[in-house]
Amino acid sequence: MPAIHEIATLTSKGQVTVPKSVRQLLGIDTGGKIAFDVRDGEVVVNRIDTLHEDPAIGAFLGLLAADIRGGRNVTTLPEDLAQTMLADANHPVHLDEDIGGEVAI
Repeated sequence: MPAIHEIATLTSKGQVTVPKSVRQLLGIDTGGKIAFDVRDGEVVVNRIDTLHEDPAIGAFLGLLAADIRGGRNVTTLPEDLAQTMLADANHPVHLDEDIGGEVAI
């Protein structure tokens, strides 16, 4: 990815215009989503692809990120969970199918 250095001004409402060169590099346009991650005093900006965003996975990844920031060791999964995930990895998923049985939310 090419190095880009751009300067933007913060408005009184806390808004900033993402420079055109950055928008082009990230491939975002009007209505596009970006995420701001603060890492050791630096802000990292990433494009968010919301077309296939799964709220459950997003919530899980958020919890995982919080654990990592909190210094928790999240390098391994319990063996039974890892085996179940591997066993289910190749099962076809049909998102339009009705869910059978009882569902507790």
